[in-house]
Parts: sequence; C-alpha cells; structure tokens
Amino acid sequence: MKIFLLIPIGLLLSGCLVADVAETSVDVVSIPVEVASAGVDAATTSQSEADENRGRALRKADEERGRQARAMADRCRRGQPKVGDICPRR
Repeated sequence: MKIFLLIPIGLLLSGCLVADVAETSVDVVSIPVEVASAGVDAATTSQSEADENRGRALRKADEERGRQARAMADRCRRGQPKVGDICPRR
C-alpha cells in the first residue's frame, strides 16, 4: 500500500513539475509589472516619439500652406481673387 502512495508523490515532485510551477509563479508575479509598465508607456511620450509627432505636424502644416498657395494662384489666374490674395499685376 505504501508503494502505491510513493509512486504518485514521486511523480508530483519530479523536476519538470517543479519547473512548471516555478515558471507559472514567475509569470503570475510579472503580469502586474508588465501591466503597470504598459500604462506608463501609454501615458508618457519619449523624446523620439515627440520628435516624430512634431515632424508630422510640420509636414501637415506645410502641405496645407501649399494647398492654400495653389488655390490662391488658381483664383488669381481665373481673375477671381479673394480679399487678402496677393496676385501679381498683369
């Protein structure tokens, strides 16, 4: 009878099972840290991200100025300038 009890205990204490339990406990402990770091990353902006966002905003503003300049040149060419348009004299 004692042999039948010792076999399951031996299997439970095998190295693989101990390693799996240790790995699971490490995962459980590291989950709150990963969640907290993800929250901090989402709340803060790194310098490179700030630089990318600033460059994107500058390119967008430059594109808008280009669209406005082309629209003004088109209005001047058609002879229908708006107030404030700078049209060359003919």
